[in-house]
Amino acid sequence: MKIVYSPNYYADIGHHVFPMQKYKLVLEKLIENGLILKSCIVEPESIDLSSLLLVHTQKYIDKLKMENLSYEEELILELPYSKELFKAFKYACGGTTLAGRHALEQAVGINVGGGFHHAFSDHGEGFCMLNDIAVCVMVLKKERKIKRSLIFDCDLHQGNGTASIFTKDNDVFTYSIHQEKVYPLFKEKSTLDVNLSNGTSDDEYLSIIDSDILWIIDEFKPDFIVYVAGADPYKDDQLGALELTMNGLMKRDEIVFETAKRFSIPIVVVLGGGYAYKIDDTIQIHYNTIKKALEIFR
Repeated sequence: MKIVYSPNYYADIGHHVFPMQKYKLVLEKLIENGLILKSCIVEPESIDLSSLLLVHTQKYIDKLKMENLSYEEELILELPYSKELFKAFKYACGGTTLAGRHALEQAVGINVGGGFHHAFSDHGEGFCMLNDIAVCVMVLKKERKIKRSLIFDCDLHQGNGTASIFTKDNDVFTYSIHQEKVYPLFKEKSTLDVNLSNGTSDDEYLSIIDSDILWIIDEFKPDFIVYVAGADPYKDDQLGALELTMNGLMKRDEIVFETAKRFSIPIVVVLGGGYAYKIDDTIQIHYNTIKKALEIFR
């Protein structure tokens, strides 16, 4: 089974809560434990400009190319701009789009990266410069490979950028289950938002996930799913206050993958956020997600 990864996903952002080295560490763990062979790894190309412009404005892309972000724009991005960082996000978009193509070929596509759901069409926010999720969907829609997409976002934070981008697109269902009292303080309107109270634990969370994905598929009838498998609902995440365990997050992954397989809907998984106090915990959660995908779809 093909796995998408590029060393270009990494950029040096100095001492930062966002562990950009996690992608390499997750891949190394997958190889070391024998879950994948090096021959399974497919490196994406950097996304092309025409694909980016399906989602992002020319003005915003020009600012990124010319290193011309204002102080305020860099402040809300919450990352220090560099050409290397712009390159990393272009590769993330290329990676998720390639993984989307793999999903259409082999039922599941896996990007060991991606999930940058806070990027809007005209600006970046919250560690997200470009929205790889939206780029993947828009490219495949333009090519008429998919018609109706479900973006099933299980990150700690609301996918505000994705919600905004698709707010008028009736062929894209944006679902976001997230902690209510956390960034972004002003939340966009997804097709369906589930706002969780601080302290939400495994049982309540999994009950909601299990119920929601079934009725959404029944009512909306998607032919493609993007699953944002955030590691940050974890109980020991630095930025959150939910109480999900590693086992609970693994069960979440199982529910989503098993449901996609049951209804024969191609699914692409991206990693999303993860800011555990111990980086090894974040790596383990992402590793578990990919392991579960491989178990279910092999």
